[in-house]
Amino acid sequence: MSAPIVAVVGGGQLARMMQESANALGIHLRVLVESKEAATAQVTPDSPVGQASDTQAIAEISQGAQVLTFEHEHVPNEFLETLSIPVRPAPKALLYAQNKLKMRQVMDALGAPNPRWAEVSTKGELADFAQKVGLPLILKTPTGGYDGKGVLKINSLGEAEEWLSALGEGESLLAEEAVKFNKELAVLLARRPSGQVRCWPVAETIQQDGVCSVVLAPAPNLSDKVADRACELGKKIASKLNVTGVLAVEMFLVGQADEAKLYVNELAMRPHNSGHWTIEGAVTSQFEQHLRAVLDLPLGDTSPVNGAAAMVNLLGSDFSEPREAYPQALAADPAAKVHYYGKGVRPGRKLGHVTVVGPDSSECARRARKVVNILQGKEAE
Repeated sequence: MSAPIVAVVGGGQLARMMQESANALGIHLRVLVESKEAATAQVTPDSPVGQASDTQAIAEISQGAQVLTFEHEHVPNEFLETLSIPVRPAPKALLYAQNKLKMRQVMDALGAPNPRWAEVSTKGELADFAQKVGLPLILKTPTGGYDGKGVLKINSLGEAEEWLSALGEGESLLAEEAVKFNKELAVLLARRPSGQVRCWPVAETIQQDGVCSVVLAPAPNLSDKVADRACELGKKIASKLNVTGVLAVEMFLVGQADEAKLYVNELAMRPHNSGHWTIEGAVTSQFEQHLRAVLDLPLGDTSPVNGAAAMVNLLGSDFSEPREAYPQALAADPAAKVHYYGKGVRPGRKLGHVTVVGPDSSECARRARKVVNILQGKEAE
């Protein structure tokens, strides 16, 4: 029996980490990478170069593959409908991770809890919405944003003028109320085409300048009832939208204890930064699970292996080559696991992450942060 071929669009760190799980399962990855220096190209032999917008390149990597999947959402959706192999998640589902306005509309249609929102294209429309919900507001570009890009918090209408004036004919922005949340949560689950779904423990995410910095799993001080509600909400979204593969539902938690409310923030239909802790912290990692799901194989156990875990992102470094600090960093905590993505250093860029597994997620985070600080050239806390 020949190895099943999974074609992947996108050559960043997510596909790079998917390769490790593919190795274990004997799955052949064929990844469309942006350049031969891309993170995945460094570890995946079958990595033709091409842009995610290049339909011919996508068609070529799909030839002979059992399935096509993605490590980011920035792909030509309508073209995907023309391919002769399964596309997972399907274009009709992927749309809701690509377009935030469409996502808000379908969440309303499903009865999922949304923050108050409006589609705006003029200062007058924005002013009307601001009068209803108050300032500050969050503005988002409907497509193309990630890691804090395409998101603007405004405290006055004047702060939105540049974005509004840049809109073309027929273009608009998503305006949302600025939710006063207690925590940001991430519900990570996987669903296979036959309908089987498995959910990992709900995690808490902590942001730095709009980019995920720390993930604590399970989310500390989250009641079992709220965690169950969050997971059921994620399962409902996956089922109703017919999502296949890994789905991450980012949520706001408002309030305390069992009475806390949940609001959907954003969706991602692929392995997600909030799930990197699962590599060491869960019986089945999100990357293995994604491959299982898109190939419609039985899903793995999502239980934690040691009670809790924490992941801290390596966001930029004072070193031109952070691996120079390995002798000190690896000695600082022999139980810490370093994942380096092979990217060039620039301020704030996701260069890697460090995970620590143990009985207490906050203590795990402290230990992981110590190692990250060393890799960044900062004095360890």
